[in-house]
Amino acid sequence: MQKLVALVFNYSLNGLLADPDTDFWTYCFDLLDDHGGPDHDDESIDLLQSASAHVMGRVAYEGMAENMPTAVDHPWSPILNAGRKLVFSKTLQTADWENTSIVSGDTAAEVDALRQEGDGHIIVWGGVTMWRSLMQLDLLDEFRISMYPYLTSTGTLLFDDVPEGYRLDLVSSTPSTGGLLELHYRRHR
Repeated sequence: MQKLVALVFNYSLNGLLADPDTDFWTYCFDLLDDHGGPDHDDESIDLLQSASAHVMGRVAYEGMAENMPTAVDHPWSPILNAGRKLVFSKTLQTADWENTSIVSGDTAAEVDALRQEGDGHIIVWGGVTMWRSLMQLDLLDEFRISMYPYLTSTGTLLFDDVPEGYRLDLVSSTPSTGGLLELHYRRHR
């Protein structure tokens, strides 16, 4: 059975995700650029390449579909362009990004069917609404969180409106360049 892995970037020490056009957003991308950009992150590239599918909500899909197909210099672009993408949405009518399917049925049933397709893992890109709904249904198996050494009062709270008693086990915590901490948690079952 495949695992669902939530991939969370741009997460502050005090629990907020960077919103576009904020100082924290700028800091995250400046730090990434200062240390060679995303093409120097072999672990993330391996994780993305070995995923059987990439799952996202409508908002995450629209942002990524606007940029990734033409971002030929971005190391994730060929992986995501060629990869199987599933957008969970009740409102999205069309998906023009190649290899994309829209999923609008029962989330738990759709995820269960997806998990049964083999071994390995499926990346869940988000957004926040997607992650929270999967947490409410207890469908996420792992979190990969990039936590930045930054405190902010502006951003989106990731772990809001989550189930009571959602226990995680730490798999690893790896310090990275610029004070970034890569956290890998597994859902305690």
